[in-house]
Amino acid sequence: MTKADLVDIVYEKAGLSKKEAQEIVEDIFDTLKNTLKAGDKIKISGFGNFVLRDKRPRKGRNPQTGDDIEITARRVLTFRPSQILKAFINEPPQS
Repeated sequence: MTKADLVDIVYEKAGLSKKEAQEIVEDIFDTLKNTLKAGDKIKISGFGNFVLRDKRPRKGRNPQTGDDIEITARRVLTFRPSQILKAFINEPPQS
């Protein structure tokens, strides 16, 4: 699924113009990105949690040369699905 697919779904279900649907989807994604960049987590009830973790710098090894390298500190985004989403995904398909 792409962002364009989401715009089409909002357009069809909400009865908005394509431009309005696109603005809504863009606003949602901008809000999610800004919230994560600020270091806050996002909890969507019935769907899951997006959590940003800080990883410290660490030593690593270049697998091709065997040289020691420094892996820089970074932020890592993780997603943990809710129990409701896990149960929904694991339901047998209805025919």
